[in-house]
Amino acid sequence: MDWQPDAQGLQQVLQLLKDSQSPNTATQRIVQDKLKQLNQFPDFNNYLIFVLTRLKSEDEPTRSLSGLILKNNVKAHYQSFPQPVAEFIKQECLNNIGDASSLIRATIGILITTIASKGELQMWPELLPQLCNLLNSEDYNTCEGAFGALQKICEDSSELLDSDALNRPLNIMIPKFLQFFKHCSPKIRSHAIACVNQFIMDRAQALMDNIDTFIEHLFALAVDEDPEVRKNVCRALVMLLEVRIDRLIPHMHSIIQYMLQRTQDSDENVALEACEFWLTLAEQPICKEVLSSHLMQLIPILVNGMKYSEIDIILLKGDVEEDEAIPDSEQDIKPRFHKSRTVTLQHEEERLQDDEDGEDEDDDDDTLSDWNLRKCSAAALDVLANVFRDELLPHLLPLLKGLLFHPEWVIKESGILVLGAIAEGCMQGMVPYLPELIPHLIQCLSDKKALVRSIACWTLSRYAHWVVSQPPDMYLKPLMTELLKRILDSNKRVQEAACR
Repeated sequence: MDWQPDAQGLQQVLQLLKDSQSPNTATQRIVQDKLKQLNQFPDFNNYLIFVLTRLKSEDEPTRSLSGLILKNNVKAHYQSFPQPVAEFIKQECLNNIGDASSLIRATIGILITTIASKGELQMWPELLPQLCNLLNSEDYNTCEGAFGALQKICEDSSELLDSDALNRPLNIMIPKFLQFFKHCSPKIRSHAIACVNQFIMDRAQALMDNIDTFIEHLFALAVDEDPEVRKNVCRALVMLLEVRIDRLIPHMHSIIQYMLQRTQDSDENVALEACEFWLTLAEQPICKEVLSSHLMQLIPILVNGMKYSEIDIILLKGDVEEDEAIPDSEQDIKPRFHKSRTVTLQHEEERLQDDEDGEDEDDDDDTLSDWNLRKCSAAALDVLANVFRDELLPHLLPLLKGLLFHPEWVIKESGILVLGAIAEGCMQGMVPYLPELIPHLIQCLSDKKALVRSIACWTLSRYAHWVVSQPPDMYLKPLMTELLKRILDSNKRVQEAACR
């Protein structure tokens, strides 16, 4: 059956979609009530898919919004959709996955994976064969749209795809994806790697059977000009390091050289993915053996990554020195839950779950609690200090002197962070330098830059057990005197760091 909308009903739905883009809260309330009423009609969802896939004269945001409302309906009560409605939606999705607009293709992809994750992968047997078939299309939009949808399905249903429930479609899908690593479009190459990457951590059998081809293809893409492709290559190598290190060991020297370059990539997302490599490598028994000869190159790169980026300084209001007069917001005084460092994968899962819940956290300061290159570099230096202990110091000490006494505050601040990061692993080797360094850090507590004062609080806390083991008049009293002043600092971030 080819369902056709009623002209008046269609106008009503379009008006609703336009209203729902209004910033006015009263209008929003009316829209929500109207949506509740319309959801009583079984074919309301037909109108929504119709606007998304057929009304090409409408503007893209309106069409996409129609699809997202439909996605929410699918999520909430797909089980109660009448059979003809469900079939019409599925058919329309597959027929229009190659829409000329990338926004519409992505929206249809989201809709497909939402239906699939409602237990419909088993009930929609033609979905995977059809999407895989569409990858062969000469038309770029069709190929990209199908790949986008497949990537979302691989992210949401990776375990199911590797099970007998579906007759193990990965046996066909993985070799198919690998063929596209050499595609002429960077977007397609990127989708292909991202799809395969979903199956590394679970050691999917179909991937393990093709592991050498996969690694060979990854090496071929190592110097791809597209940052998204490079990012996915780095991500793959980090995960392989964890689950198939046996396959990487013969190439370890080249991989380390490659990751040293990528950790300095001009694209920060690529650099961050690459930086995860050092964190993961530090947890492997072979770390010391394979990395010792590269420390001379690696340490300066990690130290350089520990500087605040320009965007960090803007977000942190690094130029706002005094904010004590600004009343505390709810955000400032809510309790913080400190998470330990976790490697990218968990971050990705959390991010996907957050996206699912659709709840945006308040984004002021906490934008910085996102994992970034500075935090990853510091965490990597911290774990490597615990592996190499004092062997790290010959590579670090010459750098540290220049950083800690640097006239530019951003560089000085990064030096103080470096000093704090190595405190645990290199404590013994640092002891001879502490009588000179601790007074310098205490002096930094009254630096004119708030971000220098706050990091000095943290680094001093990392050496506290040494401070309290010395005669109290030497370091403890001067430190307490300064710290108590910092609790009354004119900057709230410093107040908090001092209290901690």
